[in-house]
Amino acid sequence: MAKEFSIGSKVRVVSLPPYVKTADPMPMLRPPDVIHLNEEGIVIDRRPGGYWGVKFARGAFLLEADYLEPA
Repeated sequence: MAKEFSIGSKVRVVSLPPYVKTADPMPMLRPPDVIHLNEEGIVIDRRPGGYWGVKFARGAFLLEADYLEPA
């Protein structure tokens, strides 16, 4: 079962993906070092394909629930 988060909740990065997608209208790939392990962010939305939009200090990115846990 996939993890569910509520909009506005805090989440923590538990593992880094091989790359991250920006949460822009036209997502772009970025290296994984734009976010760090245990960095906390705020869920801003749910996207198709099982992605969550999360706002971090260095921008908003799309991450799958496998890389996140509630903070």
